[in-house]
Amino acid sequence: MADPIWSTWWIWAAAALLLAIIEVLAPGFVFLGFAIGAAAVALILLNTGMTVSLPMLLLIFAALSLVAWLILRRVFARPYGQVKNFDHDIND
Repeated sequence: MADPIWSTWWIWAAAALLLAIIEVLAPGFVFLGFAIGAAAVALILLNTGMTVSLPMLLLIFAALSLVAWLILRRVFARPYGQVKNFDHDIND
């Protein structure tokens, strides 16, 4: 019996690439966490070669995306209490 389409590693790699492209077009580190999660799932499927059910894959994807998003937020966030102030106009 053939593997279901969601257990194919390159589907997750393509999803990661698509999410990374969306992140470039709509920056904010939202889609980057999902792209990292999808890439991690692709690597897991590539290295293990096992067939996993869709709910389990989605759970792994969600957990890895959340961890990636939290790490990105920690690395790229402003220091606590720091506020960005604009004291001049771009047209000046």
